[in-house]
Parts: sequence; structure tokens; C-alpha cells
Amino acid sequence: MLALMIMLAGCRQTNHSENQNAESTLSFSEAFKSAFFESDQRREKVKALAPEIQQLIEDHCQSKHIPGIAYGLVVDDELVVEGATGYIDLDRQRPANTKSDYRIASMTKSFTAMAILKLRDEGRISLEDPVQKYIPEMGGLEYLTRDAPLIDINNLLTMTAGFPEDNPWGDRQLDEPDTMLMNLMLNGVSFSNVPSYQFEYSNTGYALLGHIVTEVSGMPYQKYISEKILAPLGMNETYWEFDSIPQNQLALGYRWEDEKWIPEPMLHDGSYGAMGGLITTIQDFSKYVSFHLSAWPPRNEEDNGPVKRSSLREMHTPQFTGLYSKATDWDDEPCAVMAGYGFGLGISTNCNGIKRISHGGALPGFGSNYVFFPEYGVGLMAFCNLTYTSPWPIDEIEKLLFESAELKARTLPASDILKERQKQLVELIRHWDPELESNILAENFYLDKAREKRIEEINGIMKKAGLIQQIEPVKPRNQLRGSFEIKTEHGTVNLFFTLTPEKDPKVQQLNISFEDLSN
Repeated sequence: MLALMIMLAGCRQTNHSENQNAESTLSFSEAFKSAFFESDQRREKVKALAPEIQQLIEDHCQSKHIPGIAYGLVVDDELVVEGATGYIDLDRQRPANTKSDYRIASMTKSFTAMAILKLRDEGRISLEDPVQKYIPEMGGLEYLTRDAPLIDINNLLTMTAGFPEDNPWGDRQLDEPDTMLMNLMLNGVSFSNVPSYQFEYSNTGYALLGHIVTEVSGMPYQKYISEKILAPLGMNETYWEFDSIPQNQLALGYRWEDEKWIPEPMLHDGSYGAMGGLITTIQDFSKYVSFHLSAWPPRNEEDNGPVKRSSLREMHTPQFTGLYSKATDWDDEPCAVMAGYGFGLGISTNCNGIKRISHGGALPGFGSNYVFFPEYGVGLMAFCNLTYTSPWPIDEIEKLLFESAELKARTLPASDILKERQKQLVELIRHWDPELESNILAENFYLDKAREKRIEEINGIMKKAGLIQQIEPVKPRNQLRGSFEIKTEHGTVNLFFTLTPEKDPKVQQLNISFEDLSN
């Protein structure tokens, strides 16, 4: 047995070393250009909204009978707007501020997911590993069907393990010991779905992920998060146990009942802490939101975070997406949304192409939320101390950001090869030089339509368009795909082209159309 353990440990170390070696020898393009902000006045624009946001928060606090709210907005790595209203302790009349510690409940889940990816990046686990490899108590589970796959770590991360939605039951398990969680698995669970079939929100799944972190890292889950994630980010006012917090900083929880506030009992941290145990401040949590924003855009800079930028972007990728065709925007106008759950985060893209990453948190006595827009470098967070209550009027705040401040997303610059091929395509459709064709056109280009037909078709468009007056810059969709316009005597010629995956990319597709503006 001892020899087997040594051998397995050696295998794990080899995998870790191979993973590190692969990264150290990674070849990459020095010519890559990252997306950038063409006119970057985001900080000034967001700061200018501070009075309106404060008023919205105050009005929300009063209308929802919330004892106290703290909030903040970050731009990149800076907390540019912060504020609070109300109280964290009604009896002692302690005012809320951005240094007040609130329980953030399910916002903890993304920390758990981050820990799992960190262990994965170190070669210590695989997301495809069956969970029973680390939690043998799950080996005897009775699945719904014969063809059900074993629950793997990815299922727990994406909430597709088949466990039933467990709010608010799961909330009340926060302080249970590990023996309760293991006995729950050992005694068997009831499934609502077959694994990998459908998303369903599960606190229990994230509690199990916390147990895996403990088993694999060799230290308690809470200690691992504190040492490997919180400390490197400088989150020194973030806690797991409420009795560790200075009394003047701790936000007490309440519920509104019979037209009065009733204190909610504070729960200790336990086996379900990985799904909702963290207690933090706006100033501390802003560092975490900034860390997520730092993953965008992909770039060649050194990667110095507690987790790789690519792993953060993996967290930001939705799984099991669905179309919400009847969704509305902040003006209550129809605006369809594609949404799904990533790794401890909800991700959506609306009809205007705005990508939004968020997660809420709710426990007896508390409500919290954070939202960030990776392509805009802006994040928002708010905490309150009223049971299961949203801490803000988020639609109105988003309206301020995108309508009043008119925030703009980063612009992707055109790659050198796109700009080169654009010039060559313009030259090609003017003269149809055979040598140029052989240099830039892919082998498939004339297979679907004969060369003579393609030339005849494009020459006809250019004849209608008349003399060329101006060629607009190429607008990239990615490194190897883009479009551009040619302004002409009678209108606009629109060209779209795609390049091949070859080392010297060739034009594999070219679509040309004409917009006649002479009439």
C-alpha cells in the first residue's frame, strides 16, 4: 500500500511538472495586438454618476425596508465610486460604510470554482474526474437511469450534476459539520435530473467542491481560499467566522416582518461554507472584481495572479445556455438574452451584444450581488442586511452606465495579416492578376464557383459602383476574419473575407455586395 501511494504521488508530481514545462515552452505571437479603448474616459464618466447612484441606493433602501446598504463601482483596478446608506446594527445605530463586513452568501461560489481551477492548472485534478474519486461516499449513489454518466467535477462546477435546486434548504445547512455532508452522500440523494442533462442551481454541489479542495490540497477549504486567493489579492478584511470580525465592522442581519425589523440569527461557517460562507467588505471585494476584470482582454503581459487569466476567462464562459426571447432591457424594451452558468458565475449577452457576468447571494439576514462587464472594464457590487433582498436597483444603474455615460467597449485592432490581405484583395478585384491570385487565394476558392463566373460577378458590381473614392479600414471580427467598405462614385461596396488556418493564411471566402446610394 505504501509503495502504491508513493507511486501515485510520483505520478501526480510528474503531471504537475509536465504541465509547468508545457507552459514554459509555449510559443506565442509577438505580433498579437490586444483590444483597447479608443477614447478612455471611463473613470471620469463613472465618477460623474456618483450622486445619481447614491440617490438610487438611498431610495431603494427606503422602499425595500433595508437596514443598510454598501456599494461600489470599479474601473479596471480602481474603486472609483463607493458609498453606503443606513445601518449595519440597528440597536447600536452603527452606520453602514464600505469597510463594513457583510455576509455575501452565494457570491462565495466563484471563489470555490477558482480554487478548483487552480488545482486543475497545477495538474492535481481533472475536471473530468468522477467526484467519487475524491468522495468515495458517492460511490453508492442510485442514479435515475441506467445510461446516466457518473457525476464529475465539471458537473458540480456547472450545476449539472442532477441534484435538485436546494434554496432555501441549502442555506440552513451552512454551519453543518463535514460528517453531515458525507452522511448525506452515503445515505443517498434524490436526483431531479440525469447528470450532464440540465442546469439546476445546487448549493450541495458547491459544498462538495469545497470538500474536494480540502481532500486534494491537504488543508481545510477555508484555509486554502484564505491563503491561496484572498491573501495574494490583499483581501485582509474578509472572514469566514462572524465572531472573528471587529464588532464595529460586522453587519447584522434582519428580516422585515409585521412592519418592523427582526434580527436573524448569524450562522457559523461549516461544511456548506464553500457555497456561501464568506463575509467581506466593499473595499475588499472590489479587489476581487478587479482581478476578474484583469483577465480581459487576452494579451502577452506576464500572468501574475493567484489564478491564470485564461482560467478566469474559462470561469466567464457559459455552459448549457438558453435563449430568453421575452427579456427586456433597462428601458423595459424587448431585448432577447442568451444566458448560462459558467463556473460559479452567471453569464449573459443581450441583444445589444453586451456581455454581463454576475452572481447574487442570499442568506437569512442578507442579500448581495455583483456584476461586471469584461469588455468595458467596469464592475459593480452591493451588499445589504435584509433577508433574501436585492441590494440595488440594478437596471437603473446599468441605464446610467450605458445610456447616460455611454460607455464604449474595447476595440479589436486589425491583425497585420488582415490589413495585408485587404490591400491585396482591393488590388485583385481591380486587375485580376493571376500571380496575385495564386499568392493570396486558397485552393478551395474557385471550386464552388468557376473563376470566370466569380470575375464576371465582381466586375459587374464594381461597374455599377463607379470610380473608387475611398477604402475604409478593415473591421476585424477576429485575427483571421473581417470586413471593410469601399466608398465609390455611386454608393458603397461591402466586402467580407475569411482566411484559412494555414501558416500563411489565404483567402478562403470572399463576399461582395453593393449598396446603391445614387438614387
